[in-house]
Amino acid sequence: MQDQTRIIIENVNPQLQHGDFYIKRVTGETVDIGADVFADGHDIIACVVRYKHENERSWKEERMEHRGNDYWTGRFRVEKQGLYTYHIEGWVDYALNWQYGITRKLEDGQHVRSELLEGATYLEEIAGKCSKKDKDYLRELKAIFEDENQYQQAVQEAVSERLKNLFLEHPVKFLSARSKDLKVYVDRSKALFSTWYEFFPRSASPEAGKHGTFKDCERLLPRIARMGFDVLYFPPVHPIGEVNRKGKNNSTVAGPGDVGSPWGIGSEKGGHKSLHPELGTAQDFKDLVQKAKEHGIEIAMDFALQCAPDHPYVKEHPSWFKWRPDGTVQYAENPPKKYQDILPIYFETPDWKNLWKELLSIALYWVEEFDIRIFRVDNPHTKPFKFWGWLIAEVKKKHPDVLFLSEAFTRPKVMHELARQGFTQSYTYFTWRNNKEELMAYVKELSGTEQREFFRPNFWPNTPDINPYPLQGGNESIFMQRYFLAATLSSNTGVYGPVYEQMVSDAVPGKEEYLDSEKYEVRYWNWEQENKLTHIITKINHARKQHQALQQTNNILFCDTDNDQLMAWYKYDEARQDEILMVVNLDAYYSKQGWVRLPLQELGVSEGQQIKMHDLITGSTYVWDKEWNYVELHPALPFHLFQILK
Repeated sequence: MQDQTRIIIENVNPQLQHGDFYIKRVTGETVDIGADVFADGHDIIACVVRYKHENERSWKEERMEHRGNDYWTGRFRVEKQGLYTYHIEGWVDYALNWQYGITRKLEDGQHVRSELLEGATYLEEIAGKCSKKDKDYLRELKAIFEDENQYQQAVQEAVSERLKNLFLEHPVKFLSARSKDLKVYVDRSKALFSTWYEFFPRSASPEAGKHGTFKDCERLLPRIARMGFDVLYFPPVHPIGEVNRKGKNNSTVAGPGDVGSPWGIGSEKGGHKSLHPELGTAQDFKDLVQKAKEHGIEIAMDFALQCAPDHPYVKEHPSWFKWRPDGTVQYAENPPKKYQDILPIYFETPDWKNLWKELLSIALYWVEEFDIRIFRVDNPHTKPFKFWGWLIAEVKKKHPDVLFLSEAFTRPKVMHELARQGFTQSYTYFTWRNNKEELMAYVKELSGTEQREFFRPNFWPNTPDINPYPLQGGNESIFMQRYFLAATLSSNTGVYGPVYEQMVSDAVPGKEEYLDSEKYEVRYWNWEQENKLTHIITKINHARKQHQALQQTNNILFCDTDNDQLMAWYKYDEARQDEILMVVNLDAYYSKQGWVRLPLQELGVSEGQQIKMHDLITGSTYVWDKEWNYVELHPALPFHLFQILK
């Protein structure tokens, strides 16, 4: 049998797949809610969004506003990490309906004696919820409503703003209706804003030909902090398999002294809970994690769920791997690529429950023993989605600070499902978006569709696996341009160095792969080297840290230009107190000139009003007073990073 409620609530947004998954926010952000809420007839209705944190008992609520055509909007702010529940509640507001009706009748010159007596009952209903002062006022008002000799005063009070506000503050939700409960997961702010730097610890030695150590990495922390990076990501730091070890340049035969790929994890020296002995001891690693914190840097570990053929798991748990009829084990393949040094884990094993528990224990081990709070997850798209949903939830249940970056350069729907399952951030297609049309379309997709609610992009110009064609043999300008785009279009960004800032781009012919890749050998780098690119990256990173407008991804508006090689966009903080305009020349070889259209309405200024455009890179300040303004950008510095001062 149906209930008596007259309210219909539908099309609640945001929600993911009818509430099966949670949307995402970080502490201090707002959740903007919209829904169609209506009832039969013409009565006045009201609705609120109700919300509470998982550790709270009582609900908070915020009034929603009618925007026309039965569409209502509201918002609430999330202040604590963890899971929030929210829903919409709507009702026919008979008290407001009464006040509206009596107002219309008085405007029509009608006598409303009977209506005043009816209104007295609404005063009684809310009196018990009010403060003593308001309760006394309502008691006096009720007496006036019931006294025929005070009719004029009664009608004045009946339509007063004071009474309306009391009805709004203390609604009687008779026969209210509620939408289904929906969820929002709230992470710490690092989930939304982070600046990553990746390097191979084994290449950290100051001596050529010598294997680097965690102690060598400590020496590099001041450099990384000085450049403005706050996450230092290491490829796997575990023992590397000896069986089928890869040689230099991905050779299937390892020569004497070849160190192999760090992603070929496990040997007689240990597996996923062990450290490569040449890098140092467990205490060395703990010291490094602590020293990094002192520089404002978090260490991110690689969480790569795969094994070398001589990983201890292969003997201890053979059912966790897929064996061929001839007794050999299936190694990893991504045709035409072959990874003979890696055995994929067989997630369809009958022993899957114990497998899942063991893999969870790996993550918890590094969190609880070494205080690791960030994981970059290798190839998560090759493992079951529900496994990730379970593992991430279990880790966050005990350690809500832990963040997971998905390294899944794969099909969009797969990347989105991983994000819905709980991955905090994701690598993206930015690496392959180069022209203006591609870049704008991709960022609009990320920031202007449902993806904004659950998919947090992390823009990387390069990775050890990806040496993009535009960077191969590229000049200084293209390296500056690509980092600027990554770091200002997205609030999460990263770079693989020192390859990037030293502009090392030699490639395997015809492939987006680095020649003499660090994936297969120890490289020697001059870590003291500084150049224009290191200076520019530092400037950009420090601007990101100083300006709230650059610490969000979805607050972006692209601006018109009259040149296809000039791209401009505007970003702002929630209070519109910090506003930034970026303009970039996408041609790395020639100067480009053109006109950029300021978003005057968004800025709250009019044509002719002077505003100062302060370039955060050069320190120069320009005065603009028109909607369209001239810019010229040379490859020597192919962008403007303007702080808008009004």
